[in-house]
Amino acid sequence: MLELRKITKTFGQTIAVNNVSLNFPPGQMVGIIGRSGAGKSTLLRLINRLATTGQGDILFENTNIGTLAGRDLRAWRARCAMIFQQFNLVNRLDVLTNVLIGRIGTAKTLPVMFKHFSAQDRAAAALALDRLDLLPQALQRADTLSGGQQQRVAIARALIQNPSLILADEPIASLDPRNARFVMEALRKINQEDRITVICNLHTLDAARAYCDRIVGMAQGKVVFDGSPDTLTRQAVQSIYGDAGDADVEESLTSTLGAHLPIPAAAKQPQLADAAY
Repeated sequence: MLELRKITKTFGQTIAVNNVSLNFPPGQMVGIIGRSGAGKSTLLRLINRLATTGQGDILFENTNIGTLAGRDLRAWRARCAMIFQQFNLVNRLDVLTNVLIGRIGTAKTLPVMFKHFSAQDRAAAALALDRLDLLPQALQRADTLSGGQQQRVAIARALIQNPSLILADEPIASLDPRNARFVMEALRKINQEDRITVICNLHTLDAARAYCDRIVGMAQGKVVFDGSPDTLTRQAVQSIYGDAGDADVEESLTSTLGAHLPIPAAAKQPQLADAAY
């Protein structure tokens, strides 16, 4: 069980996450949706401790994550694998080595830097790539792969950490629909087969409804919806996104909730970059 208790995080005068309390049972696949700047990325970074919590507690198996330091913090980051929108691969290295870099949280740093990996680690990396249909590309440079393939390499790198949680921050935002489907299907398969909890920030409502057991909607740093996909009504969507003024929100409302539903006209609202929040 991952538990967030009254988490608040501010950047200067801006409240990025505002008094958020959530529980994530083991084995769930959760989609977090909301406008840019709603606090989605900050929430994942707080869980992984890439950002420090301002107020509140984050507990995993009764351990307060906010108090971890040194070796314990590195172990937590290995157990709580993070997948980023921009893949974060080393382009000049081959695919297999990029996956093996995932062992840096549980192995000694110096051997990893010099690419000295055990036969057991190499076998585990190859198995992870095989699960993601990428074993034939194992010895290719990472920058020769398509965006969808690179994101699946990032998922394989997460798998080799033997995580209890996978956090995915907008993993399909930069991908075309076909590759986005491959990536979401891979995450869902891992969630179901390995019973690994997956918490995924998503830009589209369609993806959240199609692949997630549960959807959490955020607006202005607060949780304004928490429920199953079939309870995500039009009213709930509008509480997350406000009046649909942006083209992407209009498209999501239409495709997710039905084209027959009228969409109110509204002035475009300013957007904040997820990189900041």
